[in-house]
Amino acid sequence: MALICEIRDLQKLARARVPRMFYQYADSGSWTETTYRENETDFAKIKLRQRVAVDITDRSVKTDMIGQPVAMPVALAPVGLAGMMHADGEIKAARAAEKFGVPFTLSTMSICSIEDVAEHTSKPFWFQLYVMRDRDFINRLIDRAKDAGCSALMLTLDLQILGQRHNDIRNGLSAPPKFSLDSALQVISRPRWCLKMLGTRRHSFGNIVGHAKGVGNLSSLSSWTAEQFDPKLSWSDIDWIRERWGGKLILKGILDPEDAIMASKTGADAIIVSNHGGRQLDGAPSSISALPAIVDAVGEDIEVHFDGGIRSGQDILKAICLGAKSTYIGRPYIYGLGAKGEAGVTEALNILHQELDTTMALCGERLLTNLGHHNLLDPPK
Repeated sequence: MALICEIRDLQKLARARVPRMFYQYADSGSWTETTYRENETDFAKIKLRQRVAVDITDRSVKTDMIGQPVAMPVALAPVGLAGMMHADGEIKAARAAEKFGVPFTLSTMSICSIEDVAEHTSKPFWFQLYVMRDRDFINRLIDRAKDAGCSALMLTLDLQILGQRHNDIRNGLSAPPKFSLDSALQVISRPRWCLKMLGTRRHSFGNIVGHAKGVGNLSSLSSWTAEQFDPKLSWSDIDWIRERWGGKLILKGILDPEDAIMASKTGADAIIVSNHGGRQLDGAPSSISALPAIVDAVGEDIEVHFDGGIRSGQDILKAICLGAKSTYIGRPYIYGLGAKGEAGVTEALNILHQELDTTMALCGERLLTNLGHHNLLDPPK
């Protein structure tokens, strides 16, 4: 097996081990994928100031997110269908995050249910919520997250309708899947993946099937999801969600300063600057290019987190320098999960931690709280 040195190595291994339909679901964007690509490439445009002859002993990348201590400024972002990248994928990712000391966020569209993840972990995790037309289902979903001991609710605001993702259409990725000769070949060409999937009972959307009215199996799920994402979602909906939840609330999907100001007035604890990994509005700005203006707009009114395009510890540091309190990783941990299961997620976290620590040292800093625009060459004005 090739030596794993960086996140790209885990990506290559995941591509070789996961059926194409599921790998491309996680690793693609909408339409032309311009925003998806720029999420990564815009990081490369940001240059770091190297400093020398500075005492860089006793470094620490520990911090906190919404009051929760974390081993580094990273949380695992919600990723739908993670349980199809690897058998019981959400459970394995949550375990890796717990052991490492960073938050794990379970997606509404997960394969393993809230209850499954809670049963197989020992510390609270976070839950991500999509708002559906069926408000009774959403209320019950919030209550289930509370009953499972989730310590934060993440409300995603940028998926009132689905962005068109061409690879999913080509691959026939739907619920239930549209099986064809091509999809069958994809699956049987990944015997390691097949063997592990045969060893688990979790193959459906655990938070929905059997819980939403009229959805008792995969056959009925497709029509339900097509009708349920709510185009009427508005800022006023946050009030009843916050009251129903009663705990820490994070708003995800902020890309515009005006929306950031609106979000800061809702009583939420944090916002996440995010374009949904380039999977919604193609042609929207990269998350990192949108970050500085949003930080300027909200000031200290609300905690600003960042999501989109991170592939290295250097990317994490750049986001912190531009004002993010902390960051999220989706694809990096998904690559690790597809490559090696729980061990791969741990490996991804270790890689990012080491890269962040080394980069901070070479910039002449010892603490995350010392990072800022002064660590960048020609930072945004």
